[in-house]
Amino acid sequence: MISANALRSFTEQIFLAIGCSESDAQLAADVLVSADLRGVDSHGVARLPGYVRLYDHGRINPQPRIQIVHETPSTAVIDGDKGLGLVVGPWAMQVAIEKARMAGTGWVAVRNSNHFGIAGYHALLAADHDMIGQAMTHAAPLVAPTYSLDKLLGTNPIAVAVPAATEPTFLADFASTAVAYGKLEILQRKGQDIPLGWAQDAEGNPTTDANAVRNGGALVPLGTDREHGSHKGYGLGSIVDIFSGVLSGANYGPWVPPFATAGFMAATEGVGQGTGHFFGAMRIDAFRPADEFKTHMDTWIQRFRQARAVEGKQVLIPGDPERMMEADRLASGIPVVEPVVKSLLELGERFGVALAQ
Repeated sequence: MISANALRSFTEQIFLAIGCSESDAQLAADVLVSADLRGVDSHGVARLPGYVRLYDHGRINPQPRIQIVHETPSTAVIDGDKGLGLVVGPWAMQVAIEKARMAGTGWVAVRNSNHFGIAGYHALLAADHDMIGQAMTHAAPLVAPTYSLDKLLGTNPIAVAVPAATEPTFLADFASTAVAYGKLEILQRKGQDIPLGWAQDAEGNPTTDANAVRNGGALVPLGTDREHGSHKGYGLGSIVDIFSGVLSGANYGPWVPPFATAGFMAATEGVGQGTGHFFGAMRIDAFRPADEFKTHMDTWIQRFRQARAVEGKQVLIPGDPERMMEADRLASGIPVVEPVVKSLLELGERFGVALAQ
């Protein structure tokens, strides 16, 4: 187990070492460690070596000049100047929040960014201001649309955060695929198979091989196959790609620059600028009084909690598992698997940063 503070300090020092400002390094570290705290280990410090690898290949600008390049009272397009998505994302969400303060809602499309961590982190920023927050991003093409052998979409997550009065914030944060690629990476490190329904092999057949995507296969959309609704997951992923890429002026579809997954993959950009995201903030009192709404959100949540459950199970509210995991890991520390520890220690050796364990 490693404490959240130790991981955060180490991660911050690594970002400082590649040239990030102190404030950006702190923010980027907080975004990553928040994923580990919430149990989303695939998007936490395990990704840190990947960000450094992108920096080494000139894909990340540690001192970006993030700017609004087009706007209306309620919308904006932001150029991230190849900055860390971990920094560009919160910057863009703050713009959406300010737009919502003035116009009721704020919508921000981002281009020329990079991987932004967990979508839920960004959506929650709006919930702190009595707003409903939305965040989505496209990603490297690792996903085959229904019936396709070609990888054309990313895991393309969507997050929506809705504040309540006394109940915890409702947070739905999910990929548009059956599973995020990071879950395959975790099983690759452990030398274990994946469940059927996560991926297909190079011929389009279901597979349990954790290395299938590396070997010509692909992740599959949410729903797994047509009979179980994969066309719906395909549709969700497409919407995220269009909002994040086509609308913002970023790359899209198979041209989205890859993160450093499945080995380092060279970017094959050609239709836009970098990676894109899309953010939204909706001021609750633009629709009804905020206190009234949040009281009804409490009622909604409490009724769902009271739902009769199948034997041995419990009905949860979106965000519950991550919230409970965060409380446990803040108290007990974060379990980091040996291959990730090894990669972090190698980074520490390179940059002269010690990892407290």
